[in-house]
Amino acid sequence: MLATKLSCDIVVIGGGATGTGILRDAAMRGFSAILLERVDLGQGTTGRYHGLLHSGGRYCVTDPESATECAEENAILRRIQPGAVEETGGLFVTLKDDDQSYPDQFLQGCLDTHVPVKEISPEQAYAIEPRLARTVTRAFQVEDGTVDGWKLVWGCAHDAEKYGAKVMTYTEVTDIEVSDGAVAAVRAHNSKTGEDFLIECRAVLNAAGPWADRIAAMAGENDVEVVPGRGIMVAMNHRIVNGVVNHCIRPSDGDIIVPVHTVAIVGTTDVHAADPDRLDIDPDEVQAMLSAGESMIPGFRQNRALHVWAGARPLLRDRRVSSDDTRHMSRNMSIIQHDVKGLITIAGGKLTTYRLMAERVMDALCQEWGEDRPCLTAASVIEDEPNYKVTDHFEHVEHAKKASHGMPDPDPVICECELVTKSQITKLLAEQPDATFDDLRRQLRVGMGPCQGGFCGLRTAGIAHECGNWTAAQSTELLRLFLKNRWRGVNPLLYGVQAREESLDAWMYTGTYDIDDLPLTPLPAGSELPSATQFPAEGGQKTAGTHAQNPAEKQATSHANSQTGSHHVKEAQ
Repeated sequence: MLATKLSCDIVVIGGGATGTGILRDAAMRGFSAILLERVDLGQGTTGRYHGLLHSGGRYCVTDPESATECAEENAILRRIQPGAVEETGGLFVTLKDDDQSYPDQFLQGCLDTHVPVKEISPEQAYAIEPRLARTVTRAFQVEDGTVDGWKLVWGCAHDAEKYGAKVMTYTEVTDIEVSDGAVAAVRAHNSKTGEDFLIECRAVLNAAGPWADRIAAMAGENDVEVVPGRGIMVAMNHRIVNGVVNHCIRPSDGDIIVPVHTVAIVGTTDVHAADPDRLDIDPDEVQAMLSAGESMIPGFRQNRALHVWAGARPLLRDRRVSSDDTRHMSRNMSIIQHDVKGLITIAGGKLTTYRLMAERVMDALCQEWGEDRPCLTAASVIEDEPNYKVTDHFEHVEHAKKASHGMPDPDPVICECELVTKSQITKLLAEQPDATFDDLRRQLRVGMGPCQGGFCGLRTAGIAHECGNWTAAQSTELLRLFLKNRWRGVNPLLYGVQAREESLDAWMYTGTYDIDDLPLTPLPAGSELPSATQFPAEGGQKTAGTHAQNPAEKQATSHANSQTGSHHVKEAQ
């Protein structure tokens, strides 16, 4: 098959926050730009973190430069992307058994790095967060917030398109062509359509995160040494805290609790990962996260843990520490201008500083090209729907019910946990006719609440079939894949109430619906994501099945494993 030829000034590789930020910056400077992402936007590190909008407090002692960058970009993001941000506020709290000298270092660090901070009394902290441990000795208010990573990247992408940029998802780079020591073209393949592309360009900006070294190697550059830092996070079944709660100690495992939409997320670990596509989760780590949450919020463990997942931080090799010591590697952004002209790699940094990272990459490219085109992104607001508070969707649903005057609801709620309505699903399917089940999840949050897709999964599959997007057989197969990915992220938590809940889901789908024994159907191209979600099922069972092991059967072994850590489970957010 002949490749479809395209041309542009800049090809951006990677559809996370950094990549979409670069695309927007490039387009606003007047360059023609195309973004290539091998799966969906926000499928990598951006969609696999705890949702924290950093105030800078976390780094004010250990990484002052990052702290200042976070503080400055925090204010900018609140202004230019209010639709992706919830201004929750945050606390740093020191407990009785902590190092009592650290709070003074923290306070001085905030002052030195210009991180806004205010010390308050423990009593004032309890008024803000009533469930805090009653052993707080010092408390500090900071300007932490939460970010919906998927709304952030889609907002950037849509804004970039307004300036003429092009976004190509499910399009994987297969080669970078170099001519006379400079970038000449990029070859790519679309996994959904089967189409091949040859994109002639003047520059390739490599924002592939933990996969950046592989992209650079395609152009013959092997000087990028990315060290993926694996971190796990656990979502609880409701907003246990009102704002972000940080343990006021040197950065450690499980020292942050973040309220995001309808849940609270505790995180995170930091362990070297050999392969960002293969991220194991040890139940011991899960239990450590829950214990860390318990230390700050007594009774934390009594809440239901919904889901566990892992992401890989794209850290560049830091020669000051061991190659396995990702916890103490610098979080600073690093920009590498290669010997191949027009090829620039960006790594490190944080989602909070994505806009600044994009600005610096584009500044470096403009300098290389000898062009004076200033950055405009810090002053331009991205128009988007607001990042809802928990009550916003209730208001919308209740208004629709009143408007129906007792008649059948014209826009029924399909996902009760996240209050996703039928019209939201049909609208997205109309805009993206080839959307997969996980595309719907990332953009609408279908299946991300307490039932983990148990009740809304079948309804959503029926709607997609009704709209004509999927055949009946494809609906079944996409539902099977969706449930398999959901349940993998639940397997490390299968004990107690969670095991009973998942047993109900399993009996509905494998019993009533008999989903594992329905005929297998080839999935639409691109549905099997080439990401950390794509693993063989446990126990050597068929990969098409939804369950590696029925939750009812797994309850006893999971409870034992949660204590011993003898069982490793693959992750899928």
